[in-house]
Formats: sequence, structure tokens, C-alpha cells
Amino acid sequence: MEALYTSTALVALAEMGDKTQLLAMLLATRFRKPLPIIFGILFATLANHFLAALVGHSIAGVLTQDWFRYAVALSFIAMAAWTLVPDTIDEDAPLKAPSKAGVFVTTLVAFFLVEMGDKTQVATVALGAQFDNLFAVTAGTTLGMMIANVPAVLFGEALAKRVPMRALQVGAALLFLALGLWMLASLQGWV
Repeated sequence: MEALYTSTALVALAEMGDKTQLLAMLLATRFRKPLPIIFGILFATLANHFLAALVGHSIAGVLTQDWFRYAVALSFIAMAAWTLVPDTIDEDAPLKAPSKAGVFVTTLVAFFLVEMGDKTQVATVALGAQFDNLFAVTAGTTLGMMIANVPAVLFGEALAKRVPMRALQVGAALLFLALGLWMLASLQGWV
């Protein structure tokens, strides 16, 4: 359960103000079809984060030396800094669903591609390396993405005006920092 809860919390907070959350708001305001957008986000995230957790899990199984554990801990600290860098998206760029694809497929493809190399995907790789339960990590990171993005789809612009994204980004950064420091402390035998 620790893998599920940790993954959910980290990704939900890291997603606040992230470019994929901005993409969710943009898709919602342009297409005004929340259900296909939500399902597109869900399936894109499941696929992307399963692959990311699998990579992290595979690397952790091969690299069991202390230096690798230190690298994972330091990656969480780096994620803390990266979380403080706000993402932007060009809202004036034309956005149309391909005539045959529809809103679901457009969202699915856009989310999968935009999530590549994103901080939540990198966090999922690190979580997959830290925890032995690949499915709990995937479920947790996907749940975290949905917690952050479903309200963005449903409430779009109103949410962006009322929620202090910077405070959420700082909270997410502190969570990543705490996890990285906790891992370093446990490697040193302090906890």
C-alpha cells in the first residue's frame, strides 16, 4: 500500500501546473467533451506510466548496489527543483481533432506524447525503481494524474483562476525533497 499511496500523492502534487494539466485544460476548453478527454487521459497515462514503472523496476532489479539507490534518492531531490519550474503551453496554437480520430484518440495520443520525459514520467521511473510493486506504482501514478487532471477537464478556466498553482508546485517540490532526503537518511542508517 505504501507504493500506491506514495505514488498517488507524489504524482498528484507534481502534476499541479504541469504541462499535461495545462493540456487537459486546453483540451477541455477547445473540445468541450469531458468524457472522451478523461478517458483519453486515463488510457494514455496507464500506458505511459506502466512503461515508465517497468523501466524503473527493471533497472532496480539489475542495479542493486548502493550507488544506484543514492542516484534514485538524488533524482527525487532533482525532481523537487524541477517541480518549481512552471510549465507553459501555447494556448494560441491551433488545436483540432483529426477528422477521423475524434476527441478521445486526439487526447490519448497528445497525452501519451506530452508525458514523454515529463517530470511525472521521470518520477514514475524513480518510483518503479524504489518500490517492488509495479502495479501499485502504475495504479498510484495513474490515480495521481486523474486526481489532478479530471478537475482540470471539468472546471478548466475557473479552476486555473482560483487555485494557487505556485503553492501546489511548492508543496509537490517539498514532498519530492522529503522523499529524497528520507531515502538518503535510510541509506546512511539514520532512520
